[in-house]
Amino acid sequence: MVKKDVEKSWDILDGVNIKLENNQLIFSGPKGSVSKKIPPTLSVKIEQNKIIFRGKLALVNTFIAHSKNMAKGCLEGYTKKMKIVYAHFPISVNLKGQTLEIKNFLGERTPRYASIVGSAKVEIKGQEIYISGPSKEDVGQTVANISKAVKIKNYDPRVFQDGIYPVGE
Repeated sequence: MVKKDVEKSWDILDGVNIKLENNQLIFSGPKGSVSKKIPPTLSVKIEQNKIIFRGKLALVNTFIAHSKNMAKGCLEGYTKKMKIVYAHFPISVNLKGQTLEIKNFLGERTPRYASIVGSAKVEIKGQEIYISGPSKEDVGQTVANISKAVKIKNYDPRVFQDGIYPVGE
């Protein structure tokens, strides 16, 4: 059985500009711009106030979801909050370019590092870290990098609950 191509579209939100350049879909708005590479099996057209995708159903649905997230990010942006928690050793966090330096985690002498991805911006306010940006993928990956950097090894995580944890949804 041969799967047929489908065509789906959605209306572009007001305040979002969309360009199609070199197999890249570029969304821009008041909070910034986000781009995504289009696979060769998907065709994209921008007509009046609609964006039309044509290709295999799963790929079309995936790119509609991606493009809606990109449009929302350009208009409103995405923000995640993380909380620094420690009971044993006070953790200090510093920004060094596109890297977050985590010092004194569980009393370790060597600092741990987490990379900040793409257009995500990190802001440290006391015991809270705010990660924000127009790209949902960049913000989410930065949160994951920070969580991975403070993963507890060689100790029982039920006893040593120190770390940097996402707060909220």
